[in-house]
Amino acid sequence: MNYIGKSILFWILAVVFTISIAIYQRMTGPTYPKKGSITIAEKEVKFKLLRSQENTKNGVIADAIIKIENKAKIFGGSILYRRYKTMDDWTEVTMVQNGDFIEGNLPSQPAAGKLEYRVFLKYGSENYALNIEPVVIRFTGEVPLYILLPHILFMFLAMLFSTRTGIEAIIKGKHAFNYALVTVITLFLGGIILGPIVQKYAFGAYWTGWPLGKDLTDDKTAVAFLFWVIAAFRMYRNREKKGFAIVAMIVLLIVYMIPHSMFGSELDTNTGKIETGQKI
Repeated sequence: MNYIGKSILFWILAVVFTISIAIYQRMTGPTYPKKGSITIAEKEVKFKLLRSQENTKNGVIADAIIKIENKAKIFGGSILYRRYKTMDDWTEVTMVQNGDFIEGNLPSQPAAGKLEYRVFLKYGSENYALNIEPVVIRFTGEVPLYILLPHILFMFLAMLFSTRTGIEAIIKGKHAFNYALVTVITLFLGGIILGPIVQKYAFGAYWTGWPLGKDLTDDKTAVAFLFWVIAAFRMYRNREKKGFAIVAMIVLLIVYMIPHSMFGSELDTNTGKIETGQKI
């Protein structure tokens, strides 16, 4: 296989690998909806229970809407909820039919505020619990798409070029430094610049990692960026020193394997302050 063919193959591998890691991170994260199914009247009812919700939409207060498909209109439902980590009484919300769905609203909370809730469906005299353990949903401030989408794009590109740089370093290719430089730039833009801006919109603070807080997302991004700066600097000094790029690639991979927002911001209902480093 000639050089161009090998290069195309390596890029395809890098793209497939990056997409796979992005899907893994998304689906294993604590904000990914809890999905499942239950059988009612010999019909399979699939459900998706939200675990993350922006508290406003276009500046207007927005509740979290829990929707269950109910095309045949064969069952009713209700939601029990209360503020997370409190001894509040449970509040019951009756779900109503809306088109092909039965739905109920969880009231909007301040940024980093959480509710725990359970959903019940009723068919005849039988009640069906969709979740035995309460699902926890965290509310965030509204992040404009013109900030959020570039953040996601640059973080994706950072992982893509990190992977491609690692491959180039392993095969001792001549473009490792150029790819490393792009990795540093995209990681800087996506994680160091746009990341804190997203954090500011969502939770009211630009940086909640070390030394100001215990936010794992901020900390792991900073560590990965530092490793890639070192890798790029070493190759800038000597193009043959590609080994540290492999280390930096592995570090960024580990960072991406850690579910996003696993230890993040949480509103303390007693003090009204946002605490960081809380398990989501």
